[in-house]
Amino acid sequence: MAKECSFDVVSEFDKQELVNAVDQVKRDVSTRFDLKDSNSEVELEADKSITITTSDEMKLRNIYDILQSKLVKRNLNIRILDPQPMENALGGRVRRVYNLKKGLSQELAKKIVSDIKESKIKVQASIQGDQIRVSGKDKDNLQEVIKMLRGNEEKYDYPLQFTNYR
Repeated sequence: MAKECSFDVVSEFDKQELVNAVDQVKRDVSTRFDLKDSNSEVELEADKSITITTSDEMKLRNIYDILQSKLVKRNLNIRILDPQPMENALGGRVRRVYNLKKGLSQELAKKIVSDIKESKIKVQASIQGDQIRVSGKDKDNLQEVIKMLRGNEEKYDYPLQFTNYR
């Protein structure tokens, strides 16, 4: 009998790399000439969100650009950032919170599983908490599923990783 092969579809990020990226952003903000005296703050709140507070909208966009570049350099997908509406803070400042996406929601997991089934590739997909287990007899079929999911990553608007490939 053929051995069953499988992998997991997850949406996670490396917490330590995220901490390092935020620290680098703080360092850049304190040394850049256009942001040095803007009284800007970048805070990571318990791996749930990143809050940027600064004096005006343009500086907020600049800090966000720095954050994106630091995330990319540390191999973190910028899709983990879920921007919330900008709000006014004390003293005429502006604040924006970027929630961090982690784990697949039930709705997204169902959508991914239905896409896998519609592809007619001979694999089975099952939802297990905040991840999806895809299994099949042929490793080539599993590779096809990974390729198909990577191609649809824009549609899901979620960073996907493929783990436990065996």
